[in-house]
Amino acid sequence: MKYRLARLISITTVLVLLLSGLSALAQDDTVNFQSTQFAPVEEAEKAQNIVSGFEDYTVEFTGTNEGDLLTLLAAESEAGEGTVDLVGGLHGMFPNLQRQDLLFDMTELLAELEAGGTEIAPAFVELGKLGTEDYQYYIPWAQATYIMAAHVDALEYLPEGADINALTWDQLAEWAQNAAEATGSNQLGFPVSDDGLWNRFMQGYIYPSYTGRMVTKFNSPEAVEMFQYLLDLWPYVNEQSVSYSFMQEPLLAGEVMIAFDHTARLLEAFNTEPENFVAFPAPAGPAGRGFMPVIAGLGVPFTADNPDGADATIAYLLSQEVQGQVLAELGFFPVVSGVEVEELPEGIQIEMDAVAAQANSEDALPALLPVGLGDRGGEINQIYRTAFNRIVLEGEDVATVLSEEAANLQALLDETGAACWPPDPASEGPCQLEEMAEE
Repeated sequence: MKYRLARLISITTVLVLLLSGLSALAQDDTVNFQSTQFAPVEEAEKAQNIVSGFEDYTVEFTGTNEGDLLTLLAAESEAGEGTVDLVGGLHGMFPNLQRQDLLFDMTELLAELEAGGTEIAPAFVELGKLGTEDYQYYIPWAQATYIMAAHVDALEYLPEGADINALTWDQLAEWAQNAAEATGSNQLGFPVSDDGLWNRFMQGYIYPSYTGRMVTKFNSPEAVEMFQYLLDLWPYVNEQSVSYSFMQEPLLAGEVMIAFDHTARLLEAFNTEPENFVAFPAPAGPAGRGFMPVIAGLGVPFTADNPDGADATIAYLLSQEVQGQVLAELGFFPVVSGVEVEELPEGIQIEMDAVAAQANSEDALPALLPVGLGDRGGEINQIYRTAFNRIVLEGEDVATVLSEEAANLQALLDETGAACWPPDPASEGPCQLEEMAEE
């Protein structure tokens, strides 16, 4: 009886150890990848399909928002163990992780990738150092931006002498008016809905184009001029813009002929009907051609349960083939050289030409995404949206609204300690607004 009991205990112990080992192996084979990019359902499905092609590990992709991800990583750091192996996010998210000291140094992995022939744009690698000399907080993953698109039928309404690759905001307004008067309906559309990226238009395009800054001249006389421009433009903007999230859909449906949006949210139009659409840079204003380059990176938290798998996944995501997949299916452009585009959909080349023309414009004025706001990043987006809504959609006084929202913006910067970021000049301590609009 004792023998049988001892034998039973022994067998049970072996089974427990075996099952534990199998569980550990299964766990070691899985990479929990959480990303603020490709979070919408349709994009997340495409991203999951891409990482499912990695045979060495089972990669589980989860789209999330920045605030939730930062909160989760901080909590896991406090607990001393975590569930997230790999994080993906825009450049502006990583300084928050840097301040909390949550990320492994990726310098060694970067050297291995480069030794293996992966050539990443040096400027993007430098961004991943976050101002340090020798600590690589993230490895660049993909890049994107926002551009303009138009149906070829709209080209006949361009102002006389206008160069579509070097438009001004005034010429865009004249174009929109010409198209509206000729067709009987407003043909210019913007993604103004809550799910659209209208805040990026305000922050990275129209504000820098008129003020030369994103933040410090938020309520300046130049900002008043900019809002007056929007007030004059809006009668020629399609009324459904307040409901638009992805501009590729109204373009394909024929609801609008001219649009602005993220490259990923225009791609379907160019891929579906490449013969019917053209892509071109955003217009320029008195201060330059404001545009927003979007850099996404990959980092590994100290609490990662499977850091080796995370490193291997990064190498997979930086391969030329996968970079090409991300470009073709998600509209984010490669950060590595040598990606073949000849066999990719024609729409990709259309966008690539516009992206290059925009970045290489003589008056190009790049504006980075907001940096250093932590889990309050959504608040700055809402400030710009609220200012636009109150002035353009609700008809409130420009200077009054800008003064009130400037106070909210300054409070956010002071409370988070966020320093200025390009195109605003660097600051010591919290970024400070400069000129005040006269009421």
